[in-house]
Amino acid sequence: MERRVMAPRPGWERTIASQGLVFDETVHPDGTVTHYWNESACYALTMAEVEHLEQASERLHAMSLEAARFLADEQSVPGSPWRALGIPREAAQLAVDSLNAGEPSLYGRFDLVYSGPDAPTKLLEYNADTPTGLVEAAVCQWFWKEDVFGDAVDQWNGIFEALTDRWRRIAPPEADGTPARVHFAHTELDETGEDAMTVAVLRDAAEQAGVRGESLLMSQIGFDTERLRFVGADLRYLRRIFKLYPWEDMVTERFGPRLKLDDEVRWIEPPWKMLLSTKALTAALWHLYPGHELLLPTFLNDRGGLREWVRKPLHGREGAGIEIRSRAGDVSSAAGRWGAEGHVYQQFHGLPDFPAPDGAPNRPVLGTWMVGDECFGVGIRESDGPVTDALCRFVPNIIDG
Repeated sequence: MERRVMAPRPGWERTIASQGLVFDETVHPDGTVTHYWNESACYALTMAEVEHLEQASERLHAMSLEAARFLADEQSVPGSPWRALGIPREAAQLAVDSLNAGEPSLYGRFDLVYSGPDAPTKLLEYNADTPTGLVEAAVCQWFWKEDVFGDAVDQWNGIFEALTDRWRRIAPPEADGTPARVHFAHTELDETGEDAMTVAVLRDAAEQAGVRGESLLMSQIGFDTERLRFVGADLRYLRRIFKLYPWEDMVTERFGPRLKLDDEVRWIEPPWKMLLSTKALTAALWHLYPGHELLLPTFLNDRGGLREWVRKPLHGREGAGIEIRSRAGDVSSAAGRWGAEGHVYQQFHGLPDFPAPDGAPNRPVLGTWMVGDECFGVGIRESDGPVTDALCRFVPNIIDG
């Protein structure tokens, strides 16, 4: 793995915006602007590294499904510490019932520490419910590769095609041959456009698979109290709905108790993704696979004797609410709205540094994308410090040779 300096394309800002990355700029309180998309560099991976990371991600996914089953079984054990998932008891049962029913899932993103074949590959967390980063990983970096290199090099990126194939499996045509109807929902509370564009990519993939997509805002979803069915803005019953909205929020809101009443709607992602989207998963993985080469020692609501550790809220996002205690120094990020639901303590494992020519730090985290049970690509985000937060940068990748 190598970080290479590149010359940005003329007019790259307009180019990425036209491809859906409309959330590139971050304006700071002092008026300065930083960019999320960074094509002044790229990361080059060898094919051997790609194959290693694919295999590692697919092993982690299989282990995570076992951990989800473990967490589901523990929900029926009185006094079990593994019942502390930061969600209501009824929501936990909804997740268990969904897992038992075998409801299909769409996608997810592992966050891994990796710097090359001579260093260990370690799991940081699994974003398996509402992973973002899809616009840049599946779309923008591919067109960057085509513009800069053409067919001369390849890229580890089959994400969009895999999503299209997956939609064919989870939303096949109806019995009479008509296309399956799927609603695609996000919240208007996101003012950056990231949620809307992420949903647009997923809807595009679905429609290329023959699905009939319809747009919906989360605030437009209603409930028919007589038929006990969820309805959309047009008052038609919802049958399949992709929602880019966290399960841990849905189950605590007004309609949360009614989620168990409608047994005909199919949510994508399904409720059992609650068992994977909580960072309690990483503690469950260490409990089931202690000492595994891909895992870091992680404990639920307890330091477990760790001397250097990272404390993470069970439902935190974009680095919010993280505390680090290490010999390299202590770090605390902004708390955000998470933490009351509980924490995990994970062994501190510093991110590698690929310094720029001027010595500026670049600490990457590799986001490997799962579609179904297979891994199809990577999105690499880098930060200045030890926490990959909202000020990180996305850097495209190529396969060397």
